[in-house]
Amino acid sequence: MPGSTKTMGALTMGGLVVVTAYTVALGSNGWLWFGWVVLGLLTLGMVASRSA
Repeated sequence: MPGSTKTMGALTMGGLVVVTAYTVALGSNGWLWFGWVVLGLLTLGMVASRSA
């Protein structure tokens, strides 16, 4: 896995932890979850483009 894809994966997983902690502490925020989904889709796109 190349460095940039690995970094995006780490950011995505870190983002999931942050958004989950925020949701537990302060309640759900739809924009945060939307942002995390977009980040996840970008990461999946990078992985798919590297695999092809």
